[in-house]
Amino acid sequence: MLGGGGVVGQAYHSGVLAVLQNDFGFDARRADVVVGTSAGSITGTLLRLGVSAEDLAAWTVKAPLSGDDDVLRQMAQATVPELAPLRPLELLRRPLRLPGRHMVVRALSRPMQFRPVAAGLSLMAPGRHDILEQLSALRELERPEWPRPDLWICAVRRRDGRRVVFGRPGAPEAPIHLAIGASCAVPGYFAPVQIGRHSYIDGGVHSGTNAAVLRGQRLDIAIVIAPMSGPAGWRPGVFPSVRRYSDRLLRREVRALEAEGVRTVVFAPGPEEQQAMGTDMMSRERLDEVIQRSFLTAGAVAGRSDVAGLLRRAADASGA
Repeated sequence: MLGGGGVVGQAYHSGVLAVLQNDFGFDARRADVVVGTSAGSITGTLLRLGVSAEDLAAWTVKAPLSGDDDVLRQMAQATVPELAPLRPLELLRRPLRLPGRHMVVRALSRPMQFRPVAAGLSLMAPGRHDILEQLSALRELERPEWPRPDLWICAVRRRDGRRVVFGRPGAPEAPIHLAIGASCAVPGYFAPVQIGRHSYIDGGVHSGTNAAVLRGQRLDIAIVIAPMSGPAGWRPGVFPSVRRYSDRLLRREVRALEAEGVRTVVFAPGPEEQQAMGTDMMSRERLDEVIQRSFLTAGAVAGRSDVAGLLRRAADASGA
């Protein structure tokens, strides 16, 4: 499970994935199912395209790549437009449109599944940035078939705030670059992404990790990397509030998985990592420090006897 978190979240992913591969032999490229939300959809797709954890970290900070990673080498040559800082308070000031009938019907007919926060974010005015411009290099790498084994990409349908998991059986068909774009389309910052008859926004609107989609998959172990969760204490401000909300959802999802007998290992940033990550998840200023801190902290968490045993079991099961 690879959660959202922008460019900074991708750096956090790569630090944790490097620990899993180097210290425990768990190669996420061979996982039975990879679920990506927002930034995690990019990381997950790169894993399915064969990119190693080490090269993910190198690519994130624009360091030299290994000699055999043509995927990232091609992406590194692409020109990516610069983005304005992502400031959550400014996004929340964006005007809202009135809910349509589909959202009202869903709220009334399925009140236990309806999430007011997701609905409210779905109603925000479209952002000014085009996420598909940021992902133009991924489009060049796209293959006719959906990546295998299973890659699930979470987005939210804008008309009713419902989560859609692209790549899962029964989901709408979508080119991989559009599914990733939809999953990364932060409401109020990026424009929604049109797929078929519907427009979609960031999957993190529903949940920072969407770990609950693994229910019913008969898995033994789930590894969750959650850049937007972790203890935020009672610090004031929009961003700590977002982190607390995401953390509550994650704990609920973990309980649901464990109730089915799925053992879970969760990696989420602690106070030092959060300080390095800052509050602008699109900033590239301290990515090297984020990777370094996430690598060290994840190593300490993974080194606990109970966690280490689960990670070794996961590595054995994946055939790494």
